[in-house]
Amino acid sequence: MIRMEIACFLILGFIAFIYFLAGQKHTSLHKTFSMILIVALVHLVSDASTVYTVNHLDCVPVWLNDILHRFFIGTMVVVVYLFYRYISFLIEEETGKKMRLIWLANIVLFLAEVGAMVLPVHYAVTSQGNYSDGIHVSVIYISVTFYLTLCLGILVFYWKQINKKKKWMIMAALIVELCVSVVQAMFPTSLISGMGITLMILSFYLTLENPDILRGELTEQKLSMLYLKSQINPHFLYNTLDTIRIQAELNHDKETAEQLMHLVDFFRLSVKVDRQMVSLEEELELLDAYLELMCYRYPELKVSYDIAPQTGEVMVPNFILQPLVENSLLHGLKNKGYHGELKIIAKEHQGEFPAIEIQIADSGSGFDKATKEKIQDMLIHYREKEQKLEGNSIGVLNVQKRIKLLCGKEYGLWYTENENGGATAHMLLPMNGR
Repeated sequence: MIRMEIACFLILGFIAFIYFLAGQKHTSLHKTFSMILIVALVHLVSDASTVYTVNHLDCVPVWLNDILHRFFIGTMVVVVYLFYRYISFLIEEETGKKMRLIWLANIVLFLAEVGAMVLPVHYAVTSQGNYSDGIHVSVIYISVTFYLTLCLGILVFYWKQINKKKKWMIMAALIVELCVSVVQAMFPTSLISGMGITLMILSFYLTLENPDILRGELTEQKLSMLYLKSQINPHFLYNTLDTIRIQAELNHDKETAEQLMHLVDFFRLSVKVDRQMVSLEEELELLDAYLELMCYRYPELKVSYDIAPQTGEVMVPNFILQPLVENSLLHGLKNKGYHGELKIIAKEHQGEFPAIEIQIADSGSGFDKATKEKIQDMLIHYREKEQKLEGNSIGVLNVQKRIKLLCGKEYGLWYTENENGGATAHMLLPMNGR
């Protein structure tokens, strides 16, 4: 059986080498998977050690055997707990809802670890091989059963809201671990618990955490963005040029030159497709050129900025603000004849990790119920939504996908309705590059 533990260790060691070498984003999901890899490798070492010592009770000191078995039980519980945390983070990401039983899972982990450290260890000696049993080993069966039940419960509860591929992958992995646990409980000398852990990690890696798949998604988004940015909205171009033409016919003054200048600035800044990330200051420069043109077209439109000084050098995805501002104009202020106010706010976000929040608030007509539900569904299930090259929601979907891929899955876009009318787009972005 030691050979199986060694084989599992080599498999997970190779996966860990590739995974850490690829350099993942520091999201809750990836941090948890990293911890799973590390703890599982330590567990497999203790697993192989106990397989040897338990079958050599006559020559291995009892105290050494006890220490190794306590470490084996303790790391096993931590690995299964981390499986639950990984699945809960995954479901939170898919549904946008916080899991409610995290506190209970943490309490069970504490009690299981205490039990693993202090409960007496007993060894059964049989003709087929030796193994540890009794109340000490019961810690494993109780905690594994608890966490697997918790995983199955939240999976079934949110079944309809989870991506099809992900939910069936999670279900298959849980069934494999459950079967391995049952076999281990019925045949204690089989000693196959390490195989179940390895298979679960392997399934998560191949379907959710493979760096090649993540890089492929990023490349696909980058190509899509390059194409989108190369397509100038003809309505915007024609309407702006028509405004300039009429202005030129009425009076040959400085204003016409200024409009042309803003138009040139906008196109010059918008074709910076060689960089995925730019400073917020550069992004606001592009946005300002765009809004100057809009204010010429719609004289009743008022624009204001409230930008915290410390946010100017923060790196943000390129061309991320203009699509949202355009949505505010076309779907918020259009029904009011473009008579209203747009406010752009950037400030530090007070949360668990350093971040900035950018807000684009309008005093428009807001959302009707159907539109609000559609946008919320699109932002939560952004990965399932097919990228289209036309339509009203392309800017919102594209912004959400780019933030998630370039910044991390804990960052993103959401909307709220204003008390005095209109809506506000919120973007949470990492505080980096300062």
